Amino acid sequence: MPLDGATNVGRAIATVGEPVLLVYKDDGALAVARGGTLEFGSESAQATAYPMAGYAPVSSPDQLGDAAFRRDHGLRYAYVAGAMANGIASTRLAQEMGRAGMLGVFGAAGLSLERVEAAIDELSHSLPDNSYGFNLIHSPNEPALEAGVVSLYLRRGIALVEASAYLRLTLPLVRYRVSGIARDAQGRIVAPNRIIAKVSRVEVASQFFSPPPDEFLTELVRTRDISPEQAVLAASVPMAQDLTAEADSGGHTDNRPLVTLLPTMLALRDRMQVKHNYAARLRVGAAGGLSTPSALAAAFSMGAAYVLTGSVNQACVESGSSDVVRSMLALAEQADIAMAPAADMFEMGVRVQVLKRGTMFPMRAAKLYELYRTHAGLESLSEADRAFVEKQILRAPIEDAWRSTRAFFARRDPAQVERAERDPKHRMALVFRSYLGLSSRWANSGDSTRVMDYQVWCGPSMGAFNEWVRGSFLERPENRRAVLVGQNLLYGAALQLRRQYLGAQGIQLPVGIADGLPLEQQALMRVTNP
Repeated sequence: MPLDGATNVGRAIATVGEPVLLVYKDDGALAVARGGTLEFGSESAQATAYPMAGYAPVSSPDQLGDAAFRRDHGLRYAYVAGAMANGIASTRLAQEMGRAGMLGVFGAAGLSLERVEAAIDELSHSLPDNSYGFNLIHSPNEPALEAGVVSLYLRRGIALVEASAYLRLTLPLVRYRVSGIARDAQGRIVAPNRIIAKVSRVEVASQFFSPPPDEFLTELVRTRDISPEQAVLAASVPMAQDLTAEADSGGHTDNRPLVTLLPTMLALRDRMQVKHNYAARLRVGAAGGLSTPSALAAAFSMGAAYVLTGSVNQACVESGSSDVVRSMLALAEQADIAMAPAADMFEMGVRVQVLKRGTMFPMRAAKLYELYRTHAGLESLSEADRAFVEKQILRAPIEDAWRSTRAFFARRDPAQVERAERDPKHRMALVFRSYLGLSSRWANSGDSTRVMDYQVWCGPSMGAFNEWVRGSFLERPENRRAVLVGQNLLYGAALQLRRQYLGAQGIQLPVGIADGLPLEQQALMRVTNP
């Protein structure tokens, strides 16, 4: 017996946890079929028969993405909350994601080893099944720090890292991947340490989809970090089985559009799988610009094994950012972003994508890089430039700023101080980098005296998210909980794919029917687990 009315049709389509069969009534209107018999043929023997309009199977959020990815990482959903530096991707965020069957990655980049180890203590106790990861960021200007982080991860048994901002493979990264590699009882090669690589360039992705370089394995054998037998085994595994194609994201980004980047990485995946014939298939996930159900649906439709979000999680109550920043993000539109010099790769001219609405940071940081590029050292600054740096940026005499910067690097990486004492230009870089680094911490702490200097990593996806949730309960920053946001994005993606499936059968749904707007927790449970 069909159920009449657009409301019933919309409700049935929106309940993605159940299949839906639509029929045409005598007047041509759509109706939902409940019970009865489905017959194939031009005519029916039944007195009251309705021609079938379309059918859609269950389209559940926990079916999206690669089932092997979910299984290998012990997840319910193919959904990752990616690392955001300085603890913005906080332990609380990782905990909430892990408990919900999602994967959270702690933002270890920029933190001291003591802070990172404290986070390890907290997560190892609260999530003993290891359903979390830790960030490992490329540190070309501080190689000792990167090596120290890897040593910490190995000592504390961190089994999953998200490798980000890598321009090339490094010895510490390879050491992490191959440490403990062995054969199991069935003779299969097992590498206990897994890497999810986040990249935007094919040449870097090729390195991660390849086995560890021979020269690094040879060096690790020489230093007795691995045995010769382990080096042989390592030549049969990729550096990373999972690789995230990072498109136009907040922070480090090449501003690539996902619709061109993801297919390119998927094609590379297939070539590398054929070339190396790995026992476990390579996988590619998607990141950058993923903040609406349609965006997630597009990523999954193109073949993404999983999706990774960033900016939207920073705007959630569990992030390590401040309420001030969350309010700023809630007002952001898609054009309210800019590129600015990166603190960790300042001298190389690498830039990060940040919020420009409500802050002067992008312009001030760009001015610092221009001064660095055109001057040999702080001593050669003009009187006007020196006044700008001291009054607008450092808020202290340059000599005082160098003393505090020197003290910081003496604790973090003494080699940087030694070089700066010999090289005035490097001393300038360290002083300018100190401002860039502190600007993120001022934002995280909500320092009211430095609002105009807040560095808030953010992509245009934040504006798209705000457009999607406008008028809903998620419009208010205090209501944005990361798990609920993720569940709504996944549900909306599943619903979007269901609508497309029906559309391919010629069904045109009225505007506003099953539109995928955000739902509160109980309503969300009703449509995903009826």
